[in-house]
Amino acid sequence: MSAAAARTRELLQAPVLPTLFRLATPNVIGLFATTVVIGYDGYILGRLGADVLAGSALVFPLSMLMTQVSAGGIGGAVTAAVARALGGGRRDEANALAQQALLIACALALVFMLVMLGGGRAIYAAMGGQGPALDAALAYSGVIFSGAVVIWLTNVLAAIVRGAGNMVLPSLLMVASAMLHLALCPVLVFGWGPLAGLGVAGAALSMLASNLLVGAVLAGYLLRGKGTLRLALAGWRPRAELLRVILRVGAPASLSPVLSNGSIAITTALIGSYGTAALAGYGVAARLEYIMIPIAFGFGTALTTLVATNLGAGQHERALRATWTGGGVVAVITGVIGLVAALAPGLWMNHFSADPAVLAFGASYLNIVGASYGLFGLGLALFFASQGASRMFWPLTGSVVRLVFMAVGGWLAIHVWQLPVSGFFVVIALGFALYAVMIAAAIRLGTWVRG
Repeated sequence: MSAAAARTRELLQAPVLPTLFRLATPNVIGLFATTVVIGYDGYILGRLGADVLAGSALVFPLSMLMTQVSAGGIGGAVTAAVARALGGGRRDEANALAQQALLIACALALVFMLVMLGGGRAIYAAMGGQGPALDAALAYSGVIFSGAVVIWLTNVLAAIVRGAGNMVLPSLLMVASAMLHLALCPVLVFGWGPLAGLGVAGAALSMLASNLLVGAVLAGYLLRGKGTLRLALAGWRPRAELLRVILRVGAPASLSPVLSNGSIAITTALIGSYGTAALAGYGVAARLEYIMIPIAFGFGTALTTLVATNLGAGQHERALRATWTGGGVVAVITGVIGLVAALAPGLWMNHFSADPAVLAFGASYLNIVGASYGLFGLGLALFFASQGASRMFWPLTGSVVRLVFMAVGGWLAIHVWQLPVSGFFVVIALGFALYAVMIAAAIRLGTWVRG
């Protein structure tokens, strides 16, 4: 039996929990490197002052939006489509889907680049950016979105490889990318010897360079056909029927991170009314949520592959069992992290700033919102499982409801009831809970498995 056939048989027949951990472990290890990068960037930029921290807080939800749409929304749909094709024994279709996925990546990278380079100043100003904080945001944003195609192609190439069941290679490359960034970022930000520092723009340039390395290796792997897929050099033309296979899941799945990061952008704008210190404190504290996302993504991409492969083979009950198992594991991990942050916020906040006002706002946020991180993780895990099932209505609906709840509730808390910022933080925590409950209820009723 070939290695590819053995991998598919394991997805279809091996015990669920060990299989889930086998698939997820390399992802989590690789994504732990991403977690380190998120925290490390905050540390480096924090050395440049509160204005730079505030500026990076303005860009962060939008740069993470691009990452989440490319890796999670479209990327998750690509992983699911490739896994379903291989689960059904359609290798040629899987190869063709890989080409279509990269065409989509190039098109959407162009969209992100044009929107953010053309409208970045207006967007960040609407979010409350002004003065030096706005200048820092534009410096970082101009670099990262100029290289949008690098981020998009790297994440979609990784999604293709994961869809074929190889979770190890993308994860090893993520570790290598993080190591390069850890070494390169301070050099580009602060300078070294005769090399002048680029300030906040240097952090963005380092991020692009490390992603370029990963993308080049993944492309070489697929072009050589070392795994179950081979990326052909010929036949690069849009094929409507295959584009639909990806986009019927990827389009609604991409709306979820759009709405999620839209919620963060709205939150950022509302918190900006409390001043620069509040904006910087929230920006640092909320980075912990982006560490929850890599954990959920590590298990979530494994869930996408496991659920899609089993549904492609007609094994609905096994797919459902994998969903609840994975969701429970992620909820426990993120819940523990959240409780620690809620009880001892200084363990996180003290690494980024010594400003008492910044620390106070960030600690208040984690005291309240950290307790809801277990539900946040559960919702994210069930989102990825729903991608594998090609049932995205309820995850999308949950994202819409959460955004409306946080926007309306936050506006009322701040401008009508005039509550202290802690009142708004309660609204944010309730929004996480509402999102998770809606998706879990939909899956429990069988809507995405049988619908």
